[in-house]
Amino acid sequence: MLSCGHKKKHTAPKQKQIVANVRQLDEVVKEGITERLSLISDNEGYLEDSIPAFRPKALEEFYQQHENAAEWSDHGKLHPLADSMMYYIRNAYDIGLPPSRYHATALNAAIEQLQQDATAKKDAALWAKVDILLSDAFMKMTSDLHYGAGPRDSITLRPDSVFTDDFLKEKLRKTLQEGNISAAFEGLEPTHEGYVALKEAIRNFREKYTNVTWDTLPSNYTDTLLFRQLLANRLVQGGYLDTAGVEVVDTVMLKSAVKKFQNEFNIYPDGVAGKRTIAALNRPAEDWVLQAGINMDRWRKLPDTMPREYIMVNVPGYTLRVVDSGVVMLESRVIVGAPRTRTPLLNSYMSNFMLFPYWRVPYSIVFKEMLPAIQRNVGYLASKNLEVIDKDGNAVDPHTIDWSKLSKNHFPYVLRQMDGLDNSLGIMKFNFRNKYSVYLHDTNNRGLFKNSMRAMSHGCVRVQQWDSLSQYLVRMDTATHKGDSIRAWIERGEKKQVDLTRRIPIYLRYFTAEGKDGKLIFFDDIYAEDKVLRKSLQ
Repeated sequence: MLSCGHKKKHTAPKQKQIVANVRQLDEVVKEGITERLSLISDNEGYLEDSIPAFRPKALEEFYQQHENAAEWSDHGKLHPLADSMMYYIRNAYDIGLPPSRYHATALNAAIEQLQQDATAKKDAALWAKVDILLSDAFMKMTSDLHYGAGPRDSITLRPDSVFTDDFLKEKLRKTLQEGNISAAFEGLEPTHEGYVALKEAIRNFREKYTNVTWDTLPSNYTDTLLFRQLLANRLVQGGYLDTAGVEVVDTVMLKSAVKKFQNEFNIYPDGVAGKRTIAALNRPAEDWVLQAGINMDRWRKLPDTMPREYIMVNVPGYTLRVVDSGVVMLESRVIVGAPRTRTPLLNSYMSNFMLFPYWRVPYSIVFKEMLPAIQRNVGYLASKNLEVIDKDGNAVDPHTIDWSKLSKNHFPYVLRQMDGLDNSLGIMKFNFRNKYSVYLHDTNNRGLFKNSMRAMSHGCVRVQQWDSLSQYLVRMDTATHKGDSIRAWIERGEKKQVDLTRRIPIYLRYFTAEGKDGKLIFFDDIYAEDKVLRKSLQ
């Protein structure tokens, strides 16, 4: 019996089986493949002690259909197709996936042995290991390219999320027969503009930084000569500072170089090597590539074909885009939920927008922020332009209420902020169905859009270009609404609800990297969502 907390010890296949004559190799390799496959189920789906099989059943059945014969080599020689597969594995970061997912370390070591060690070339166990690992890597990469490596989530729009075992077996069989890995993988990846732009930018980034190494800086900034020298060295290593012919790097040069780095990695360019900038300077290039790869994986969760027209809100990018036929028709800065009050990720359709809306204060805000303030001073309500509404919809004089007796467990009222320029929702609110009761809206504090860090709302999304968004939404509905009508209603201060005749999809998504003009643009992982996906990818 296994004791609690201890993993079952896996049975290891033969690690070495040297044949006397290469002509015996194929038959003994077949025996090695048979042994390794038989151990998969005994070893809880693991090929080796620490290498899990991607789809054990598909792998076993594939080899059974081919009498467990080696598929990637014969007579002690790797097929050219194996070299092609290894190229894809070694360069998996080009498609946003870490090579470690595809047994890169084990395969590189084994193939190096086979190529350089005369005895290893006669090792049937090693040939069997390489064959199975290559087949498993092919199936895994096939799936990852199309469906992504991360787990399916509640907002995944795909009706399907996995290839069938039969598909994977046939895909591998056909590829081995035709001898073309590139053709096999072609067509599996998304064709969305965002995905393609990320892929191009990752390749450019890797070309620039793959062979570049840099020193690690102390985590805290200190205004000392030693720190400035270390910082200058790091900036020279990254190509941000040219010290040729310069004896002493002055403050102006250093600040300019820091700004170059900050601009490249989308950090507010103040020229100061603060905590955030130092942390970014210390990150290896591979880590930045993995962040971009995580976001390629998020694109793989979207359908193969997006709607012709849709609204996309990128939460950590603080951006809203309206897309029509692949063209961005409108782009706006947005303010999103703070880490403690996150903006939820969701799919929906725009239903209407309202001019001069009331703001019904969510109870979470009432109990956490407002009730304590009201209990200290009932005048707080008037200062915030709030009115108290009872269960019958009638306004109640707040001075007639004993606020000390109200609590989270007993609060028979609704707090409603009256319309007007002081209303937290501003002039306009955009509605779409969702279980979180969030929406898009204007704001009465528009100066906040100047901030580079804009995760500060209670969960709803504040839109800087709310006027342009409303004009876009009614642009095709000239029979019912006209853009001039909306402006006239705003000038007159009229409360209106404009119902939309077209169902325009809206997606609230989480992308911490995107490609633009061949360059990677990074955003802060404000909700620590990347950390979860990193584990899945690695």
